[in-house]
Amino acid sequence: MTIRHLGVLTSGGDCAGLNAALRGIVLAAHRQGIQVTGIRKGTHGLLARPVEAEPLSPALCDGNLLRRGGTILGTTNRGNPFAYPMPDGSLADRSAEIIAGWRQLGCDALIGIGGDGSLAILRRLADQGGIPLVGIPKTIDNDLPHTEVAIGYPSAVDMATLALDHLQPTAASHGRIMVLEVMGRDAGHIAITSGIAGGADVILIPEIPHSLEAVARHLTHLMQDGRDFALVVVAEAVTDESGQTVTGGNAGAGYGGIGHVVARRLAELTGWETRVTVLGHLQRGGAPSARDRLMAQIFGVHAVELALAGRFDRMVAWSGRGVISVPLAEAVAHSKRVDPDGPLVTTARSLGIHLGETT
Repeated sequence: MTIRHLGVLTSGGDCAGLNAALRGIVLAAHRQGIQVTGIRKGTHGLLARPVEAEPLSPALCDGNLLRRGGTILGTTNRGNPFAYPMPDGSLADRSAEIIAGWRQLGCDALIGIGGDGSLAILRRLADQGGIPLVGIPKTIDNDLPHTEVAIGYPSAVDMATLALDHLQPTAASHGRIMVLEVMGRDAGHIAITSGIAGGADVILIPEIPHSLEAVARHLTHLMQDGRDFALVVVAEAVTDESGQTVTGGNAGAGYGGIGHVVARRLAELTGWETRVTVLGHLQRGGAPSARDRLMAQIFGVHAVELALAGRFDRMVAWSGRGVISVPLAEAVAHSKRVDPDGPLVTTARSLGIHLGETT
């Protein structure tokens, strides 16, 4: 098929690097004489009448856009179009409306930037509406399989590492345990990577069952060896000692609060003063790192190449120091979690970092 007009949207949670991906798409498309239309607010923009969309020109995609965090198109991680919440509290299938909105745009193909949930929804819409679709991986959790990195993850790790750099001096000055809670919906990639890079003493991730009594013993040994402070990193998806998910009492807000649970318990067990820092959305916002800017533009350019080659229902990926593509069905089939026997965990153990294990 001939591609003359591409649509693009950002879906799911925001993160650094999305605008860099848009830049890569627009500039690569422009060189091929292809028009690009940006769809606002993810699939929600296709529900509006008229459709909420705008042309994306090369003039918009200068170096300033490259440096901007978030997404100029807006996004949403709520409102599954196949079970859309209505004002009366019911759920409605509004997929046909979205497909009709897509057809109003007159685009030849769609590039969707999202994580596992949003890409799965886009793939279902594409299948139902006959929409030629190419996916770009975006998730700070880095839990999409078949790609070594996703947009947003490098910047999130840099932010968490910077937080540890800032917490260490104040922890040492006051002789405290500093607990840093980082994002990680179902996987501990941010926690394990930033923890190693930031010199943490303890890293707790959902993939490895933990005992805070074992952690306390480790910290006590540090104290006996002359240390008077410690850094603890915990992923938000880590459960409490009873195996219960911690949400911090915020209805509808997802995970959050395990850092405070861990800090209180460690204070009881060790007698050390503890403080908690919850990074939260600081990991999503801000200017993208150099790695994110690079990967996002590579993904954007390659997504255009896939569309031009007619290779749809695929996701751009990074593997073995090169850009590849994988079937979208495989990309959203399951989450990629931290391997308890993988190189990151092995490295942490060899460095003497405690992972909460009893042995």
